[in-house]
Amino acid sequence: MDEQSSNNSGGVNISGGSVNARDIIGGNLIGYTAVEVRDLLKAAIQAAHKQAPLANAPLWNELAAHYKTVMKALSDGRVVPFLGAGANLCGRPNGALWQTQHYLPSGGELAEYLAGDFDYPSPDKQDLLRVAQYVAVMSGVGPLYEHLRTLFNTDYTPTALHQLLAMLPPLLRANGYPRTCLLIVTTNYDDLMERTFKSVGEPFDVVTYVADGDQRGKFVHWPHGDTPRVISSPNDYADLPIEMPSCNLKRSIILKLHGAVNRANADNDSYVITEDHYIDYLARKDVSNPIPTYLTAKLRKSNFLFMGYSLRDWNLRVILQRLWGEQQLSYASWAIQSNPEALDQKFWSKRNVDIFNLRLEDYVAQLTMLLSALPPFGGKP
Repeated sequence: MDEQSSNNSGGVNISGGSVNARDIIGGNLIGYTAVEVRDLLKAAIQAAHKQAPLANAPLWNELAAHYKTVMKALSDGRVVPFLGAGANLCGRPNGALWQTQHYLPSGGELAEYLAGDFDYPSPDKQDLLRVAQYVAVMSGVGPLYEHLRTLFNTDYTPTALHQLLAMLPPLLRANGYPRTCLLIVTTNYDDLMERTFKSVGEPFDVVTYVADGDQRGKFVHWPHGDTPRVISSPNDYADLPIEMPSCNLKRSIILKLHGAVNRANADNDSYVITEDHYIDYLARKDVSNPIPTYLTAKLRKSNFLFMGYSLRDWNLRVILQRLWGEQQLSYASWAIQSNPEALDQKFWSKRNVDIFNLRLEDYVAQLTMLLSALPPFGGKP
């Protein structure tokens, strides 16, 4: 760990010994930076290899049962993190400017960026679907994709959440857990999750949705170290790193429901972003049909952890409706949302999803502390 990171660690001991809690201000835990998450979990991995004992991480009394349940589900390989646009704001200081300070934009900021470049005439400049539809109709999908590529073809700094998810598989592996890989679902267009996995040397596959072109409405599988494959027959596709019928993952998978930038080839960029894209999405009888059966089976046997979503993200409601209809999720699931409105709480409860009124950076900080004290497989905390 470099000198600057060490001096700014805020009381976090990552030398392999005891793990101290972050300072608490006004009852809120101060979030870790991405560097601190990486270094803290690296120390935990090294300690696991050396079989060095770690002190128990402190719990927030009011959330003790939840954190215990999530930790058990994580170590059993059952948690599917579900990341929305708000996930990229994890740890971003209030008032920080995304363009000049190298942060990924929120949905509203992306809309304003496009509205400004294409002279969008209406006052609703933060309505991404409307603005993107205007650009596609007036200028064409080509210029829209070019602008999106310019924005997303950049090495943005990973957040603490991205570091936590990328470090989790090697941490579980170092502690001897049998199920170490993650299925991560996201509706974000960036490749920050993929780049963070690469930065820690963790292999993964990508499955991404195609929004335009000849393969529109299908998914493409990008296996680790191999060539991409269009999934033309989802019910018969068996090349994903998923063991059946256990649904155990042999490698981590990042499922991108709304497409994404492709840094290697602009022709493979794909974005579900205009009103027409969403109409096409809605018009399909079941959005789960193009998803390979193996992935659907894994999703149905998982605890979802929704991060970066709110009721305003109606695309999430569309996805849940198409995947599960009016049914409740059969596995306990959770949503992390700061200051949720009453309507948000009603929406989540209808789906059997427990909502926790927390800042995402605080939640990530607490999970990081708990994971840094993870006992070896078969041991007791």
